Amino acid sequence: MRTLALGLLLVLASCGRGGVEGGDRSAPGAATLPRSAAPALGGQSAPSSATGSPVVPPASRGSPPPSTSPRPSAGSAQIELFDAHIHYSQDAWSQYSPEHAIEILRDAGIRRALVSSTPDEGTQRLYALAPDLVVPILRPYRTRDDVGTWTRDGTIVAYVESTYRRGVHRGIGEFHIVPGDAATPVVRAIVALAVREDLWLHAHADERAVAELAASDRRAKVLWAHSGLSSSPEAIRAVLDAHPNVVAELALRGDLLWAPRLDPAWRELFLAHPDRFMVGTDTWVPSRWEDVVAGHERTRMWLRELPPDVAERIATGNGERLFTEPR
Repeated sequence: MRTLALGLLLVLASCGRGGVEGGDRSAPGAATLPRSAAPALGGQSAPSSATGSPVVPPASRGSPPPSTSPRPSAGSAQIELFDAHIHYSQDAWSQYSPEHAIEILRDAGIRRALVSSTPDEGTQRLYALAPDLVVPILRPYRTRDDVGTWTRDGTIVAYVESTYRRGVHRGIGEFHIVPGDAATPVVRAIVALAVREDLWLHAHADERAVAELAASDRRAKVLWAHSGLSSSPEAIRAVLDAHPNVVAELALRGDLLWAPRLDPAWRELFLAHPDRFMVGTDTWVPSRWEDVVAGHERTRMWLRELPPDVAERIATGNGERLFTEPR
């Protein structure tokens, strides 16, 4: 019964296309989710199918209850992190001032964070306060209404081109795509802009959609949000092996955050591709800000199960190399 209850909460907390993220989407039943549900579940949320129906990740069915601490946290604050997935969207502004948001990120031991917001004003507020901490990337969403339609809305291209700030934004995203979207004129135009300006594309997608995006232009640099969210280590490895222009981040991976020990399949994957992973949070609704500090304590615990050089690269080294070194 506990597993079933967790599964139902995860369906309601869906952050896939057709769900709710940072006020950027709407889904039936989303408003009934308790404010504390996402942090209590370690940030786990369910992806959507191509039709928009939420799908509960298989890994989430074995997650421990909220009261269970999967690993001890003593000494965990020693590892600095590069967080590859933070949003400061409009729905969070009334609850968390820019100063408070920056304080939370620093309290979590985050050295730098990729920040994208709907609208971009949220990112710029944080960047103005802490340019040493915030690495801005530009979402193609003007409002929440763009989430489900942006790939077929030609006005999005003009918005991105007019809002993009050379020397400030280091990427475009996080955006949501499903199989077939990479072939649309809008997405192709965004990819062309990213290639021309040497920007990363932060894509929330399943294995097929992210592979299509990466293959659409081999010069494009793709950051795969959530490593597919529910994709297995074997499926992730297949994408990375086939597409050297893809790097994956691990936000909302409950199978890492809540597992009692690091799964051997994940360990093997990290050892095979130590330069292709980054950690992340995903503050997709305001309540997720409540779990940033505790969530990264859990992140540090599974990182400590890896060889130190591999853990350092996933924790900070890859992010620093890919996003903050001069281009």
